Amino acid sequence: MTVSVDYSALAITSENGLKRFDAAIEGMTCAACIGDIEKSLRDLPGLLSVRVNYTNRRLALEWRDDKFSLKTVFDRLILKGYQLHPFEIAEQERQENETSRWLLRCLAIAGFAAMNIMLLSVGVWIGGDIDPATRDLFHGVSALIALPAAAFAGQPFFISAFTALRSSRLNMDVPISLGILLALIMSVYETVTHADHAYFDSATMLLSFLLLGRFLDHIMRRKTRAVAANLAALRTPIACAVSKNGAEQLIPVSQLKPGDFIRIRPGEHVAADGEIVSGASSLDESLITGETTRRAVSPGDKIYAGSLNYEGSLLLRVIAANGASLLDEIELLLEKAINTRSRYMRLADRVSRLYAPMVHIAALATALCWLANGSSFHDALITAICVLIITCPCALALAVPTVQVVASGALFRAGILLNSADSIERLAEIDTIVFDKTGTLTSPSQRVINLTQIPSSLIDLAANLARASTHPLARAIARERPNGITLEAKEEQGYGISTLINGLEARLGSIHFCHMEEEAKKLGSLDPSVSLVAFRYGNEGVIFQIQQNLRSDAVETIAQLNQLGFAIEILSGDRIESVEKIANELAIDDWHGALKPADKVARLTELAQMGKKVLMIGDGLNDAPALASAYVSISPIDATKITQAAADAVFLGEPLAPIIKTIELARRARRLMWENLALSVIYNIFAVPLAMAGLLTPLIAAAAMSGSSLLVTVNALRAGDGSPLNKSTEEEVFRNDASIAGSLL
Repeated sequence: MTVSVDYSALAITSENGLKRFDAAIEGMTCAACIGDIEKSLRDLPGLLSVRVNYTNRRLALEWRDDKFSLKTVFDRLILKGYQLHPFEIAEQERQENETSRWLLRCLAIAGFAAMNIMLLSVGVWIGGDIDPATRDLFHGVSALIALPAAAFAGQPFFISAFTALRSSRLNMDVPISLGILLALIMSVYETVTHADHAYFDSATMLLSFLLLGRFLDHIMRRKTRAVAANLAALRTPIACAVSKNGAEQLIPVSQLKPGDFIRIRPGEHVAADGEIVSGASSLDESLITGETTRRAVSPGDKIYAGSLNYEGSLLLRVIAANGASLLDEIELLLEKAINTRSRYMRLADRVSRLYAPMVHIAALATALCWLANGSSFHDALITAICVLIITCPCALALAVPTVQVVASGALFRAGILLNSADSIERLAEIDTIVFDKTGTLTSPSQRVINLTQIPSSLIDLAANLARASTHPLARAIARERPNGITLEAKEEQGYGISTLINGLEARLGSIHFCHMEEEAKKLGSLDPSVSLVAFRYGNEGVIFQIQQNLRSDAVETIAQLNQLGFAIEILSGDRIESVEKIANELAIDDWHGALKPADKVARLTELAQMGKKVLMIGDGLNDAPALASAYVSISPIDATKITQAAADAVFLGEPLAPIIKTIELARRARRLMWENLALSVIYNIFAVPLAMAGLLTPLIAAAAMSGSSLLVTVNALRAGDGSPLNKSTEEEVFRNDASIAGSLL
């Protein structure tokens, strides 16, 4: 009896109605499978996005239209030979462990067989006048070892190739399997006909090299996934909910919603983002915010899911949970960084998809040419086998994905989460860096310095309204009343927020937005480091003076960026005096203050027209248009969600140092991508003609092909090297690599 399962019920629905379903895929064996799966699903009605993550064999689907059917997705991919089931981290880890053990067993058997067959082959090679009976005995024993060993060890390639052919498609395992099988069949024929040479050693050695490469690739990807697993380990499945009467009950975290109260005891991970109502403690937030020092917290402080509570018991009011916490956002960004493909990867994917049929055409053409020139069928077939083996596009398929996987993991460890794959290439090309000031160059933790001059009732109202905004200056006001409420409000980019309170309009924002120009003039001369935020409620109005301080390492970071040769500017909406003071402290000559969002976009457009490739760094809602229009952009993790969505990357913690690390790693990754592409193309340019000319044996072809795959994989591991690059040397190396690869491609 067939049981129908409705997986649609497992889809996650966001607040805006967008639905998402993640499925684990069985049957993916190479990069060509990515395009095959995505292409087969793109025409489904209602499907907005389909992405395949080759790293963890994960299919991510997004849709909003109820006409979309998950059953159709499952049916289509099953027909193509893939198996799908809902993605679960525990189940995925179990399958990964099984795959690792399976590949290791296959590698051990292939290696053992290859070594023993090689001993017998060496006896034939150096035997000189070895008698035919002994030679046939050696070949026979080799066959008894090779055939069962290849039948078992070749399963990762044979199963994949058979599945692909059954669904009328080609992947990279098809030419591999064909080469192995032809070599074995030819060897059996040579043994039966008492020929001088057999090729059991070539077939088993090829299997050993291929399995070693696949096993190393599998281990490397698992190592990168461990970064995400570290985040998953921060999650706690159970939360201690506290009712209104004080009763405590353990409930699944998935049942938490904003406004609930939970108890966090010492030694427990925080279950959701929230605000401390009572209690004091210290938290380890290193994997969440990038800060290694424990943070002392008390009532009114906001804390994040995944943080580890050390000392005291805390009562927390939930602000975000179940898919909406900061930890969820970080995981989503990390997944997106590995999931999406860069410009170079898309190029490699297209070439790889065309390469598989070209391999078979090249092998067939070689055999026909040799036969046309009077060669025997035996010699023509051996040469064709060499071409099949040596032209396998494994190195080309691994050239870019391996670099991106390693680089994404290295960037995460450096405190940077990528929001788009091709941002690595764009970050490596920048020559100008533009900073927002408030909350970007200055610390997001600011304090109001004139509270004693403001009526308490207006502070309460302003703080409640400020909670509706994520702007750093608004958060400074909200912190003054940690136990207040959040008002529903409308925000105007670059100006402020407004709402109705008891029938009267309340506004919080710029002096002009609140119509308090005259009141601002009465303040006279202020410290340039002080920013002004106006609040008007009906006919009453006050101006909050907020002291802004630079981020802890802002001076050092800007100095290093100047040494690297970048042109640096500040584009800020704050008052001119405040921007000028910060610019002077940082020794930045090009700065602009009192800008509206459109002014920032206009300046970035002007720089682009001058041929500049600009990195924009900002955090406010008013920065979102500028971040989206820049060549590449970065925002802090505490920026608004709209701002993060517009940015190409997000950095954790308060220090600005991750920006420099990002640029260094991006340059290194771009250089390694070009190196790998160049290595792959150069290998084929030299190896293919030699194979077609009959100058290589199947054994040499196997060693050369596997060696090229291992070479690009090992080279990609250098993307995780944290040592800084010398700018002139790095650019010179890149130009050389780019010119070589460009001429070859």
